[in-house]
Amino acid sequence: MIPLSIKTRERIKIIVAMLIVLTSFWAIGVTYAQDELATTPPTEPVVEESMTPMDIVWTITATGLVFFMQAGFAMLEAGMSRSKNAINVLMKNYTDMAFGSLIFFLLGFGLMFGTNTSGWIGTDTFAPSDLTGSGYTFLVFQLVFAATASTIISGAIAERARYWSYIIVTLIVTGLVYPIFGSWAWGSLFGKGQGWLEKLGFIDFAGSTVVHSVGGWAALAAIIVIGPRLGRFSREGEARDIPGFNLPFMAIGGFILWFGWFGFNGGSTTAASHDIGRIVLNTQLAAAAGVVGVLVTMVITTKRVLLSETVNGGLGGLVGITAGCANVSPISAIMIGLLAGALAHFAAKFLLRLKIDDVVGAVAVHGFCGAWGTLAAGIFNEGDMFNLSIIGVQALGVAAAFIWTFGVSFLIFTLIHRTVGMRASTMHEQRGLDFTEHHEVVFPEFVELLQGK
Repeated sequence: MIPLSIKTRERIKIIVAMLIVLTSFWAIGVTYAQDELATTPPTEPVVEESMTPMDIVWTITATGLVFFMQAGFAMLEAGMSRSKNAINVLMKNYTDMAFGSLIFFLLGFGLMFGTNTSGWIGTDTFAPSDLTGSGYTFLVFQLVFAATASTIISGAIAERARYWSYIIVTLIVTGLVYPIFGSWAWGSLFGKGQGWLEKLGFIDFAGSTVVHSVGGWAALAAIIVIGPRLGRFSREGEARDIPGFNLPFMAIGGFILWFGWFGFNGGSTTAASHDIGRIVLNTQLAAAAGVVGVLVTMVITTKRVLLSETVNGGLGGLVGITAGCANVSPISAIMIGLLAGALAHFAAKFLLRLKIDDVVGAVAVHGFCGAWGTLAAGIFNEGDMFNLSIIGVQALGVAAAFIWTFGVSFLIFTLIHRTVGMRASTMHEQRGLDFTEHHEVVFPEFVELLQGK
């Protein structure tokens, strides 16, 4: 038998542990959700030709807010990276939207929102060119949503991933992995039929799991395949700090994301309805509570109050409320945000102990807090709190998202890594990907000074 390296054994332990936990979720979900499958009737498509002009104006406005979140991701990820890799990070975020938009229009939208009679996948509406005004409005809103999942991966594997290999990852996640799971949960929003999770009554209003956990679990797979940055861990396994070059960038990026989230959650109504006010209020309260939750956690556990963790705590609160923003009370939103902020801290520490090198904390914020928010949408479901049947369906959705996303992503990313290669060479990583991949640098005058020009 060929002996396994320590690194390989650690990866296997991580995968096995996660599968055990998520399989337990799956078993709980199946146990409590069986009655729901027989009683939940098919739903009519939410987006119809009767969408009013005001509905269209609101949804397009929300589309702009969600698109602007890409700038927030770019600033946050670049700020938490070293200056020699900042342009590389910005390039990935900028072209995420370009490649992601095209592949989602051509393939992803049909897989996600096409006719889904099997409960598993859409079968038509690829590259649509004959929609109504309401249909095009829904398409462009979902298009900017789709790019978010792959952008989460960008920050997680920053500073050591090859640019063109990452673009392949974007195409696969945005065009295949994300839309197929999305069809399970949201398939009836536009087309005929209904996803199997949706039929069970799965609650994920704006995508704690559909968008954020999918992005987080894909990021986890990418990190395991590509490995940590050079020097991130000592020979003894002790984590070394690699601070980002521009924390003000990171904080401004966090503010932009917070602002854009009002469109992310509020726009998911796809209607100028009275529900928007409470949805946005819940979003704001959860984000604020996430900041407070992580601050209290840091004071109690480390006695340090770090800006980077504070921003991620707020983002954890936003991710956590995204599933239940339309069906929980404001008080419940605060509870969800507080716990999400604390979870973002502890999950990041847990992953670091497993030698998972996540540059921006994406797996903790999006993967773990997304899973918590999805469960919380069932736990705090207004009018029917702590209903085990509802919670079981939510747990089943969390498990299905992990098993599908992590499993498929790990296999595909491993194939990419073994063929074209996902990781930059040691020399390129040491010199910085800005220069080696893009032939540009953030501070050219400093380079010229060092060269004596």
